[in-house]
Amino acid sequence: MLRSIKQDWLSNVKGDTLAGIVVALALIPEAIAFSIIAGVDPKVGLYASFCIAVIIAFTGGRPGMISAATGAMALLMVTLVRDHGLEYLLAATLLTGVLQIIAGYLKLADLMRFVSRSVVTGFVNALAILIFMAQLPELTGVTWHVYVMTAAGLGIIYLFPYVPGIGKTIPSPLVCIVVLTAVYMFSGMDIRSVGDMGELPDTLPVFLWPDVPLTLETLWILLPTSIMLTVVGLLESMMTATIVDDLTDTPSDKNRECKGQGIANIGAGLLGGMAGCAMIGQSVINVKSGGRGRLSTFIAGVVLLIMVVFLADWVSQIPMAALVAVMIMVSIGTFSWASIRDLKKHPMSTNVVMLATVAVTVGTHNLAIGVFVGVLLAAMFFANKVGNILYIGSEEADGGSRRIYRVIGQVFFASSERFGNAFDFKETVQRVTIDLSRAHFWDITAVQTLDRVVIKFRREGTEVELIGLNEASATIVDRYAIHDDPAAVEKLMGGH
Repeated sequence: MLRSIKQDWLSNVKGDTLAGIVVALALIPEAIAFSIIAGVDPKVGLYASFCIAVIIAFTGGRPGMISAATGAMALLMVTLVRDHGLEYLLAATLLTGVLQIIAGYLKLADLMRFVSRSVVTGFVNALAILIFMAQLPELTGVTWHVYVMTAAGLGIIYLFPYVPGIGKTIPSPLVCIVVLTAVYMFSGMDIRSVGDMGELPDTLPVFLWPDVPLTLETLWILLPTSIMLTVVGLLESMMTATIVDDLTDTPSDKNRECKGQGIANIGAGLLGGMAGCAMIGQSVINVKSGGRGRLSTFIAGVVLLIMVVFLADWVSQIPMAALVAVMIMVSIGTFSWASIRDLKKHPMSTNVVMLATVAVTVGTHNLAIGVFVGVLLAAMFFANKVGNILYIGSEEADGGSRRIYRVIGQVFFASSERFGNAFDFKETVQRVTIDLSRAHFWDITAVQTLDRVVIKFRREGTEVELIGLNEASATIVDRYAIHDDPAAVEKLMGGH
C-alpha cells in the first residue's frame, strides 16, 4: 500500500508538477468553451474541471490521466439545459455519477476487450482531427498577428527541447504559454485572449444540492441524458486510458476508473459543476510534458482553481494563439501517422473499420456513435472471416452403403447456412455418419441447422449418426437439439 502511494504520488514530483501546470493552463479556455456549448455559465465548466481533476487523482484507476469537463459530454447536455435549466443539469450529473459507479461494480469496463485495435486507432485519429478542427475558429477571420504568434508558439514547442541544459527539464508547452503571454502583454497587439472567452469566477465553489423535485417524473426527465452521459463518459475514459497505457507502457485498472469517474462526477454535481470524463488532449499534454503520476492530475485541478479565482487578471492575459499552438501540438502528437503508412499492408477489413470509425466520429462529433460503428463493423468482419473457415468433406464407406461427412471448423450463425448446404440429402445411402470431432458448435443457430440436417436425412430414410462432439458442443446440442425428440420433430414438420 505504502509502496503504491509512493509510486503514484512521489516518484516523479518535478515532472508531475510542471506537467500539471501546463495542463491547468490548457484546461481554462476549453472548460469555458465547453460551458458555452452546454449553454451554462463559464464557472460551471471551470468548477467541474477543478472538482473532477482533484477527485479523480485519488479515486481513478489510471495515474497520469486527466479528467475534466469535455466537449463530448457538453454536447449531450444542450437539450436538458435548454428545456429545464441548470438545476436539472446538476441533478443529471449526480445521477450520471451513480450510474458510472454501478458500471464499475458490474465490471463493464471488461467489455473493452471487444474493442479492436483498428477501432482504437480510428478513435485516436478522429479525436486528433476534432481537436485540430476545434482550433480553426481561432484561426479564421483574424489578423496576421495571430498566425505569427501561433507559428512562434509551435516553433517554441518543437525547438525548445533541443536547448542544452533546460530543454529537457522545463516542458516546452509551458515555455510557449509564458513567452507568448509576455509578448502579448508588452506589445498590446489586438488578438483574442482567455479573458475574451468569458468571465472567470472570483469565488471558490460551494456545496449545492440541486433544487429539483424528488419525484418519479424528475427521474424520467434526467434518465435519458444521464444514461447518454454515462455511456459517452465511460467510453471516452476507457479509450483514453488505453491510449495512456500505450504511451506510458504501464497498466491501469479500468473498473476502478469507472467508479472513480462516478465519484468525481458526484463531487462536481454537488459543487456546481457539470459532468465530465477523461480528456485525451490534456492527457497527451500531461504525458508529453513529463506527467506520469496522480500528482500531475491533482496539481492540474488545484492550479486551475488558484489561477481562475486568485490570478484571474494574469490568466485572462494569456493569448488564445498560445493555447491554439499547444492544442495543434496535441493533435499532431495524437494522430497515428503510422496508420496512414499501414493502409497498404493491413487487410482491407482493418482499414475499413479504422476509416469508418474516423468518418463517423468526425461527421457526428459523437465518440460513442463512432466507436459503436467501428465495433459493429469489426464484429461483422470477424464473424464473416471465421464463418468462412469451415470445411466439410465426405467419403464413401461399407461398399457405398454409408457416407462419412467430416466437418472441420466453427459452426455458428455466420457459417450455419454453409454447413446446412454441404450435405447431399438425395443420395441413396443407408447410413450417414457426421464426424464432428474437429468442429465446434457455438450457438442456437448452429444447433437448429444440425437439427434440420439430421431430420432431412431421416425423412429420406437415411440413418444418421453423430460422432466426435467435443464436451462444450455436446452440452449445447444436448440442451437445445430436438432431432431425437419425436414430438418436437413432428411439431417442427407441421404435424398435429
